[in-house]
Amino acid sequence: MLDSIIAIIEKAEKITILPHIFADGDCLGSSFALAMALKRMGKKVEVYLEEEIPQMYEFLPGKEISSVYRGERIEPGLAIAIDTGDVERLGSRYGIFKAAEITVNIDHHSTNTMFGFYNYVDRNSSASAEIIYRMLKMMDTGLDEKIAVLLYVAIITDTGGFRYSNTTPQTHIIAGDLLNFGINVAEISAKVFDRTSLAKVRLMGEAIQSLEILENGKISVITITDEMISRVQAKEEDCDGLVNLARNIEGVEAAIMLRHRGKDEIKVNFRSNGNIDVSRIAIMFSGGGHPKAAGCTIRGDLEKVKEMVLAKIKASLIANLQ
Repeated sequence: MLDSIIAIIEKAEKITILPHIFADGDCLGSSFALAMALKRMGKKVEVYLEEEIPQMYEFLPGKEISSVYRGERIEPGLAIAIDTGDVERLGSRYGIFKAAEITVNIDHHSTNTMFGFYNYVDRNSSASAEIIYRMLKMMDTGLDEKIAVLLYVAIITDTGGFRYSNTTPQTHIIAGDLLNFGINVAEISAKVFDRTSLAKVRLMGEAIQSLEILENGKISVITITDEMISRVQAKEEDCDGLVNLARNIEGVEAAIMLRHRGKDEIKVNFRSNGNIDVSRIAIMFSGGGHPKAAGCTIRGDLEKVKEMVLAKIKASLIANLQ
């Protein structure tokens, strides 16, 4: 199937690339890497984002090929969704995808709904960037230092700097090849992992104050509200990674972050340290992701949503004991 997708891309003149909403390092790095490679092949390429690029990723090369979608009419030609588990994750840009002559879905999430006309989903890849890397190796275009930076950023963000269980021998082989292009690993890692705004540090404090430990230390929950973000003058992107404050507590098997936005929207992030497959729980609420990291969005009262989510987590804990 990857050969077929490459053939389609090579024939296309106009290509529209669509990363998922709340863009992270993998979808941005993968999208920009593919876009830059296709530009070098003489293709007309545009990356449409749902939101502005998070500040921590402003250093990424290739961002000039992207723009935030404002509802304008787009004639997409070939549309490629990258790192996107389902059409809901395209947000307002689903209309662009739907209007395309041909649609392609490239992803690594275990819960992907195979929503494209052509689908390539490799659940064994640590990041979608591994798939893009293989594609570029198979295509006429080559890699260069800028593309290597993009793919490396994508991989280290989705593997937590090669610390997560999704890291494989192939992940390290690819990363090793990317280093051959002369990328500055120390500088990249510092920008991705070691730079934190004062507002985010203060938001961490708010998150820690909200921390709940349940089921004899096996479940941890943090809550972030609009009021908290406003109080410390933080941005939405500052919520990224805060769930790890709850996950990293010794003895915790499942961590939850509840991001209460507006009147009744609750964005739920799940993390698992044990045997709980949180992607299965996310699917119950029309979400998705990976066995160790997943998410969903639920509308309703914060306390009721928390109660529903905790009930599923507790049931999974009990099931694993049997």
